[in-house]
Amino acid sequence: MRSMWKGAISFGLVSIPIKLYTATEDHAIHFRQLHKECKTPIKYEKICPVCNRPVSDEEIVRGYEYEPGKFVIIDEEDLERIPMPTVKTIDIVDFTDIGQIDPIYYDKTYFIVPEDIGTKPYVLLRDSMKETKRVAIAKVVIRSKQSLACIRVYDEKYMVMETMHFPDEIKSTNQLPPLREVNLHENEIKMAKQLVDTLTSDFKPEKYDDNYRKTLIEMIESKIQDKEIEIPQKAPEADNVLDLVSALKASIESVKKEEKAKKGRKRKGA
Repeated sequence: MRSMWKGAISFGLVSIPIKLYTATEDHAIHFRQLHKECKTPIKYEKICPVCNRPVSDEEIVRGYEYEPGKFVIIDEEDLERIPMPTVKTIDIVDFTDIGQIDPIYYDKTYFIVPEDIGTKPYVLLRDSMKETKRVAIAKVVIRSKQSLACIRVYDEKYMVMETMHFPDEIKSTNQLPPLREVNLHENEIKMAKQLVDTLTSDFKPEKYDDNYRKTLIEMIESKIQDKEIEIPQKAPEADNVLDLVSALKASIESVKKEEKAKKGRKRKGA
């Protein structure tokens, strides 16, 4: 695996040389846009609409639109004058309980691996957080963007860093349409809680599949081989059930039947 960032964690007066590795990968199916007539991938050109001609990368500058149609040019020298104390440094500023961080703040996840010389202070920080049940809050600059970050222990041996949004990047729920007031019957709450209990299980990520992606790959492969493929039928949409209790009862029965069927399939496969 290739590292994507190299720097150090600043922990008080301790500096821990580390590398970051992306912890996730995109498995989405990506399509190219083709010219329908000849099946050739189409190309996009950067064209100036005023000069009406293609523009090379050397002719392009960075600009900020401060009013509609009015721009100020920002060049590399301007950006270099901005003090960035956290460039190539993950600067720990606080420790906290992870339960105090709403997951809405999380963005991307990176594995943190120490350089050989940084192994001992890395293990010291990791074990300190493990024993105190704390996570570190830090600031870091990646690809010219400063982010908040959460550093935590992962898989017992390693640490990961989650980049986080700043508070002003999180939209307020005040921007959403208001919810109307509703009255819930005691029996509705009871049945809903029963359905939640019936569906409750330990989180095992390996049991969840990307069914859409799997079927899409099969369809693509069949088209390459010029074969027909049977696309799974979409599950029937639920009726607009006005009786909430009846709908909850039916849901509970459906879950119980599915669990019974799963156990039967396991016994047959044993």
